[in-house]
Amino acid sequence: MSLVVEHLSKKFGDHVAVEDLSFSIENPGVFAFLGTNGAGKSTSIRMILGMLSRDSGTVTWKGQPLDIMKEKVGYLAEERGLYPKYNIIEQMYYFASIKGMKKKEATSAIDYLFSRLKIDEYRKKRAEELSKGNQQKVQLAAALLCNPEIIILDEPLSGLDPVNADLFKSIIREERDSGKYIIMSSHQMETIEEFCEDLVLLHHGKVVMRGNLNDIKRERGRENLTVKADKPFGEIAQRCGMTLVEETPNGSDFKVRSEEEAGRMLKEMLESGINVIKFDLREPSLHELFVEKCGGDVNED
Repeated sequence: MSLVVEHLSKKFGDHVAVEDLSFSIENPGVFAFLGTNGAGKSTSIRMILGMLSRDSGTVTWKGQPLDIMKEKVGYLAEERGLYPKYNIIEQMYYFASIKGMKKKEATSAIDYLFSRLKIDEYRKKRAEELSKGNQQKVQLAAALLCNPEIIILDEPLSGLDPVNADLFKSIIREERDSGKYIIMSSHQMETIEEFCEDLVLLHHGKVVMRGNLNDIKRERGRENLTVKADKPFGEIAQRCGMTLVEETPNGSDFKVRSEEEAGRMLKEMLESGINVIKFDLREPSLHELFVEKCGGDVNED
């Protein structure tokens, strides 16, 4: 089984929202779909789901065009969308009916998910009476109601407190470990690194980075260095060709041209009698790769 997205493009008038987007998810797991605000993520997701027409491109699942009315697909949208005046349980049965679920099957799924998400007490509450976090739990339950094979999570942890963020993460792990194909979009880079091996990064509608995150980091090499010491070492750093990026209470951050340069700097510091408290040479983080590729744009999506 595989989900294959090929050559998706979309224009709104003269504005190119998405240009030639292609990627595939060959095996179960969590795939990261990233980009700045306005990069085209939401437009792409809607095209993948068939909620928005495509100017070009195809989306296939198991070798056939993806039809979310026939396949089990769960979607947690960034724009949360419960009906505010209706009670929660009525809405859940409505969502289940759209997926073609029988009432007995829906009841069993609702009972499990509401217990798992700790929202049993809100069954008869209207959506508008719930906090944003609890509304988000209800919508995650709705996304998982039909036991979907494909799950799309657009900013699933946005606005959650640490306890509920951990709960969502544990559920995402369970879905991943049970063999689901999950696309996750998030601005929380640490969460993406925690869950995702493969990714696509969009910038102004175009793919600017794609592939296995570990491979991308490995190709870049260990180019970031943080050093903390009990004496000033600026002259040694300059002599060794280090480029200072930032001074923080945690140490001095440098860009390194080679691991040999870093080794030379460490050697000179030790030979100069400097007590090295921290010397951390590492690959770039996803956050750093994101900023490098996208330049910190903050347009609205």
